[in-house]
Amino acid sequence: MSRGSFAAADRAHGYGRGGSVTISVVVTCLMAASCGLIFGYDIGVSGGVTQMQSFLEKFFPEVLTEMKGAKRDAYCKYDNQMLTAFTSSLYIAGMLSSLVASRVTRRAGRQAVMLTGGILFLAGSVVNAAALNITMLIVGRMLLGFGVGFTAQAAPLYLAETAPAKWRGAFTTAYNFFLVLGALAATVTNYFTNRIPGWGWRVSLGLAGVPATIVVLGALFVPDTPSSLVMRGHPDRARASLQRIRGADTDVSDEFKDIVIAVEEARRNDEGAFERLRGKGYRHYLVMMVAIPTFFDLTGMIVISVFSPVLFRTVGFNSQKAILGSVILSLVNLSSVTVSTFVVDRAGRRFLFLVGGIAMMLCQVAVAWILAEHLGRHQETTMARNYAYGVLALTCMYTFSFGLSWGPLKWVVPSEIYPVEIRSAGQAMTIAIALTLSFAQTQAFITLLCSLKYAIFVFYAGWVLVMTIFMAALLPETKGVALEAMRSVWAKHWYWRRFVRDAKQDSQVNCL
Repeated sequence: MSRGSFAAADRAHGYGRGGSVTISVVVTCLMAASCGLIFGYDIGVSGGVTQMQSFLEKFFPEVLTEMKGAKRDAYCKYDNQMLTAFTSSLYIAGMLSSLVASRVTRRAGRQAVMLTGGILFLAGSVVNAAALNITMLIVGRMLLGFGVGFTAQAAPLYLAETAPAKWRGAFTTAYNFFLVLGALAATVTNYFTNRIPGWGWRVSLGLAGVPATIVVLGALFVPDTPSSLVMRGHPDRARASLQRIRGADTDVSDEFKDIVIAVEEARRNDEGAFERLRGKGYRHYLVMMVAIPTFFDLTGMIVISVFSPVLFRTVGFNSQKAILGSVILSLVNLSSVTVSTFVVDRAGRRFLFLVGGIAMMLCQVAVAWILAEHLGRHQETTMARNYAYGVLALTCMYTFSFGLSWGPLKWVVPSEIYPVEIRSAGQAMTIAIALTLSFAQTQAFITLLCSLKYAIFVFYAGWVLVMTIFMAALLPETKGVALEAMRSVWAKHWYWRRFVRDAKQDSQVNCL
């Protein structure tokens, strides 16, 4: 980084502490955050559909045959790789498209990427609803994945670059709020379509077109972010956009100047964002780029979100009650995300990571104990009703803790910590790693449940302990810090400051 950019970072503290919330910024951010609807709807719909009898009869009759086996292991009822491929194929497609979206964003802007993602998801919903064979299902899922990859890369960055620094956490959390809202809509849809014999699953999959249409219409009306406009050579439009979202009476000169400085520096050192990440001065960003999505997936929440109906069927609920359990989890998640929205900019990111991590770990250990004692120990294929409800209650507590911490913060922290020259690439890598791990987990979860049984929850609890210690030791607090001033929080950190110092020294040598 140049000396000018370090001065800009120090100056940014002034406007970073302020920043009024205008009608324009609220409407713009809500429309961008609605991109979370499509990701959430898919997470919620796939787990419910994969345990519907009409869906299994159409595409996976062998699963129903195995479920009827008198001595079938309670943990292995749904262990079928093609069935899990239906769910997991979305994530590998999303991983590939998120990497492509990084380059497209630099040339076309974040608004265009969100629009493209919505159109691809809409196409995928049509193909899935009309599916006649497994091939059509997988193709439809991959189109959905391309849409998710594009929108998940662009929307959180859009929110971080548009929101006032003081309230950036709350606005970026809105993406996760809509994600959870989409999941809730999907599970409610599944609850009713599960009663439709023969083709209820088509309704569930086809209604994915509703949130996709909302995203497409929303993307048509939002402007691009000031940073993206400056990056693409439109400074006048960028300043007008910044003035509109900050308010007509707000002096945006310092903030706009710092945006221009950051973009000019990125252009002067344009050896490529991915290549740049190999430098020592970017070591802290690279570590977080890998750690946050990796730890997020190792919370186990992605598989619980996707496979919660299957999990509840495993412990003894019938199909309707299993989907109703998923509806309850989605409502709990929505309430916890709402609480997180109000406290994230007050309590801070680190506090929520620590509190949420401890609570999640305790709940997972408790679920493992109940399953170990009361499911499959004496060849039972179901669990006593009281204990099944206990698993549901603990899963709700776990979901609330997740929704308060890792759920929203997985989107908030990566979108705000990267400097502009690597922001698109950093977010792309974060999303790509997360989706790759989600692919691996959704593909392997049923097999792991069959093999590890109750110990799978001990496995995830161990990882939650590791990630909680990691966040306590290595993540600096970023609440209320302007994006252009984010370097300062790393420069003050007990460990990462050595890398920031080296980067500054190298920059000063290059300027001589």
